Amino acid sequence: MGALSGKHAMVTGAGSGIGRAVARTFADARAAVTVVDIDAGAAEQVCRRIVDAGGTATAVVADVSEPGGCDRAVAAAVERHGGIDVLCNAAGIIRRGSVTEISEDDWTRVMAVNVDSVFLLGRRVVPLMEAAGGGSIVSIASGWGLKGGDRAAVYCASKAAVVNLTRAMAIDHGPRGIRVNCVCPGDTDTPMLRQEAAQLGAETTAFLAEAAERPLARIGRPEEIAAAVLFLAADTGSFVTGVALPVDGGGIA
Repeated sequence: MGALSGKHAMVTGAGSGIGRAVARTFADARAAVTVVDIDAGAAEQVCRRIVDAGGTATAVVADVSEPGGCDRAVAAAVERHGGIDVLCNAAGIIRRGSVTEISEDDWTRVMAVNVDSVFLLGRRVVPLMEAAGGGSIVSIASGWGLKGGDRAAVYCASKAAVVNLTRAMAIDHGPRGIRVNCVCPGDTDTPMLRQEAAQLGAETTAFLAEAAERPLARIGRPEEIAAAVLFLAADTGSFVTGVALPVDGGGIA
């Protein structure tokens, strides 16, 4: 509690799943949170829950795969909270299929949401953090950013890009006091995991049971991923940068 007291945090994709858990975890840690999502209703709901619990939050509707959406989100955070000390890039989508199965439009959209958003927000947020004397950026990558997976070509490519972009940004901006890390979740109990089952034409219960085949014999909870993000975002991770941290119940092992 209080690990982010006095800090201003922005979380993208904060309307559901891991992003929502991160936004609430940051608020519990006493950060003022800018809740960014493309779904207005979802963003407002998360914002209300934070405020009702005694926290500080602002909802911003934006598509962070586009420059204009990133401009709007950052401007709102600066106007309402004075800046951005912590950025969590949690916006993400998945399209399952091999390179011969997915469409070119799906390839472009997944790369835009999963990778371009990290680049676009980095261009806007890093200068703010430099002017403030430092900051922390944590992106949500994936275990499939560290190893391959079947019928997930564009998702694997996008998350591998996030992992190596994280390393490059850590090298470039560390001297100015900015730490850049990413968390690599394994299968986690989110709406996106169930969307995968639908995309593959799989029965949901069987799909989730297969996803649980890892040393801890279960899928993860969004709050468990958020706890790792908080560790990296706060001073608890003050000497950690350029790291891709698996939080996957032993899946990579």
